[in-house]
Amino acid sequence: MERRHFIKAGLVLAATGTAASVFKPAGAADNVLKGGKLWRAKETPPPTPADPSKRLFLTQHESALVTAIFDRLIPADELSISASQAGCVVFLDNQLAGSWGKGSWRYSTGPFEKGSAAQGNQSPLTPAEIYRTGLAEIDNHCQKLFGKSFTDLDDNAKDSYLEKMEADQFNYPSIAAKDLFNQFLANVQEGFLADPIYGGNRNMVGWKMIGFPGARYDYRDYAPLKGQKLNIEPISIIDLLKA
Repeated sequence: MERRHFIKAGLVLAATGTAASVFKPAGAADNVLKGGKLWRAKETPPPTPADPSKRLFLTQHESALVTAIFDRLIPADELSISASQAGCVVFLDNQLAGSWGKGSWRYSTGPFEKGSAAQGNQSPLTPAEIYRTGLAEIDNHCQKLFGKSFTDLDDNAKDSYLEKMEADQFNYPSIAAKDLFNQFLANVQEGFLADPIYGGNRNMVGWKMIGFPGARYDYRDYAPLKGQKLNIEPISIIDLLKA
């Protein structure tokens, strides 16, 4: 019997109320199974909200350097507050102190090859090692070029330096300049748009800027409102925990 015909037949039988008698073998008795345990999905505990008053991985100097870099990638303007004001440095610090920073999700056994651009980053360094090493090498490089740290440069000089990083015009001892720049850019974007429970996107500023409604359960109340400006207030996981 073709599957399509079988489905159609089942719908007709269900509609006429005869499906149960047709599909139950002749002479079969109705049985109720008792005992056993009710299956429940494994409960996953919610993430612990990041505490902006605590620094978990970055040193004070590293934190200042990341702040200076992130605030040039997402500066304060008419659209939003800056990256550091939105908590992106707090977000990064918490991520570096956790399993992501340790690279526990990555294959970490050699051999290591440079690989092609399509294969992505093949570095044996964990994200935490990339930041610890990369920030130190940027600091040393700026001291040689300008006689001062990146944090002490004016905004135009910072932008110029980052543009040259992106263009891979610097040769750091351990990490390619372009790879390091891409790491900074990816992480500041993540911090600006992640759920506020992770420390960034403070007051959901990133979500409000792009009109993202956040961790809402459903949108049935809004589905019929076509062609209207909705102005949906975003909801964070933090809000759900308070409910």
